[in-house]
Amino acid sequence: MYGDDSFDPYIHYIINTTRKHNKDNISRTKAYQNFYIENPEIKWAFLASMVSRNAGWNMTDLQLQPFKKILGKKERDQLFMTYERANWLIFSDAFPQLLVYNLSKQAEKPLFYLLKKFHVSSFMIEQWMLFWERQERDKLMIALIINEQNVIQGPVVKQTYFQYHVFNQLPYIMQNFLRLNAVLFPTSSSEVYGSYVHGFTNISKRIGLGVRLANILYSPKVYDKSLYFAKTQEHTGSRRDYESYLPAHYPYAPMLRVLYPVIKHQDNIRQDWWKTGGIPSKWWQTPKETSLEDMKKTYYRKRDLLFGYYYMKYAIKPDW
Repeated sequence: MYGDDSFDPYIHYIINTTRKHNKDNISRTKAYQNFYIENPEIKWAFLASMVSRNAGWNMTDLQLQPFKKILGKKERDQLFMTYERANWLIFSDAFPQLLVYNLSKQAEKPLFYLLKKFHVSSFMIEQWMLFWERQERDKLMIALIINEQNVIQGPVVKQTYFQYHVFNQLPYIMQNFLRLNAVLFPTSSSEVYGSYVHGFTNISKRIGLGVRLANILYSPKVYDKSLYFAKTQEHTGSRRDYESYLPAHYPYAPMLRVLYPVIKHQDNIRQDWWKTGGIPSKWWQTPKETSLEDMKKTYYRKRDLLFGYYYMKYAIKPDW
């Protein structure tokens, strides 16, 4: 993918460092978080680390008994690969950008021309240059949200395999209709904030969700609590990471690395989505005021229904 430029010290460093941290959901989450702690002006990195935690929890959920009974192994494997592929692709595009920014800080001059070697969109190269000059943190964060959702649009959301095996199948349709999936920002108390995921296949809704989640995470009511949680709670991929702080306890999935091997991905050269698509003005708009209510009651009411259905079914038919 990188041609003959990998001997360049900068390119070699970026390739090797990105590969090192792009092994699985655990390593990606830690890399985003560690970068943010060293570079808190790049607000997207903390958001990415918290969303990545949720991807890990969704992956291990698939190995809980209710999911294993309701979904076949093939369906669960396909859902896992959807999370994994999107997680991997975003990291492979975004982390070189973060590394180039870090190198630019060290060199005290912009090195964003390097991003062309990694097929980063011309949109983001321009946005990094603007950030270097103006230091508009929120604008860069929204730009990264827009960019990364475009990065996964073709290879995951519109890809024939995932369209046929995941997004057009009943489990995804029902999950989307009932809004069973959510991105959660836990705290080291019993408070849980976040937002439900709805209309994942619609890029405008995904971008709107990303900006809404950023507003929640960086609100004064949530930020310090979530950052403290992230710094003190090691990410294992199991919901036990935060459910141990809740008053009610649920069956825990094992840690992610116990359940899943490292997946080897093929990274084809990406097309520059900016040259073929452009940006609707609504993608830049900040969302309306977002509710900051503790959402664990509504989220776990739905989760209770899922587990309740499983236990009722098991009681009636133990060999189910």
